[in-house]
Amino acid sequence: MSSEAQPEGEPGALTKAYGALSPEYRPHPDAEMDAIGWSIFLAMLVLLVPLLPFLVLVWLVTKAMDALAGR
Repeated sequence: MSSEAQPEGEPGALTKAYGALSPEYRPHPDAEMDAIGWSIFLAMLVLLVPLLPFLVLVWLVTKAMDALAGR
């Protein structure tokens, strides 16, 4: 290995590599992804709300069976 001292003011190997990195990321609002998220939420709501009465019915039946089995 070379034991040469680096002159003041000269960038080293790590400084040169660091300068090659991409610029700093600055967060910004992403309206497209926001619209996709809302679309998925509304689609799930449309699909699951009609199933809600059946889910409540199953829940009530299981609660009633648990109550009868406990006595």
